[in-house]
Amino acid sequence: MKRLVFTGSGVALVTPMKQDGSVNYEVLERLVDFHIKSGTDAIIACATTGESPVLSHEEHCKIVEFIVKKVDKRIPVIASSGSNDTRYAVELSQSLQDAGADALLLITPYYNKTSQTGFIRHFHYIADRVNLPMILYNIPSRTGCNIKPETYVELAKHPNIVGTKEANGDLAACAKTISLCGDDLAVYSGEDNLTLPILSLGGKGVISVFSNLLPKVMKQICADYFNGNTEASRRSFLKYLELMDALFWDVNPIPVKAAMNDMGFDCGECRLPLTSLSDDLSHKLLGVLEKYQLVK
Repeated sequence: MKRLVFTGSGVALVTPMKQDGSVNYEVLERLVDFHIKSGTDAIIACATTGESPVLSHEEHCKIVEFIVKKVDKRIPVIASSGSNDTRYAVELSQSLQDAGADALLLITPYYNKTSQTGFIRHFHYIADRVNLPMILYNIPSRTGCNIKPETYVELAKHPNIVGTKEANGDLAACAKTISLCGDDLAVYSGEDNLTLPILSLGGKGVISVFSNLLPKVMKQICADYFNGNTEASRRSFLKYLELMDALFWDVNPIPVKAAMNDMGFDCGECRLPLTSLSDDLSHKLLGVLEKYQLVK
């Protein structure tokens, strides 16, 4: 059995920005403290929710290094290092390894895409050149390509490929992946609203957008499930499903940053090409936050 990077609730952390668009490290420090105190099981830095496509190489490395130092080994820090350019993915992965990351998150190649054979060669090439556990990230809605269960079997043969963040919305495929790979590949939900179904199939947790707002809730949903209190897990999951869905009314991370600003975290706006939430959706989102008593 491969070593698990984490079990339970990992937060796909937002990257807070100042008004001039620069990274707000003061707020970032506050967010890290918030998650440590809330019992979050892992922090995932500079992923989609952290606006990785618009971070420079230097910013990406500085943010990860900052979080690593602040966390100080209390929980794993997983750094996103994927790219559609295999050579650059190696370069970034090695830089983030040097920055102190505990593990890496690598998205499938986007835009140029690839075949199932290409997935195997791409990820094995990277895994041969780093000394950290790798969690893959399968999200066809953003990348235009999808890892098949049989391909995961081949990918998981590499000792450094230990898990996947599955966000293809296909529970049947997820079940087959878990059935075929067993303990060779940990499967994490990449969609908050599928967390409980994936846990029920044998998933090891979630990499969560929702946890930016309510880390204790998602932590408890997972903990209750793993401790055998499945009814409590189910009730809480269904209670918060409306909020989970609301965070995807627009392109992630637009809604979650808007929600965090409403809650007083001062995370700023997204960098272009992402824009602010529309007035109509802002009003609707505020109503949902009020329903859950997250704003006064």
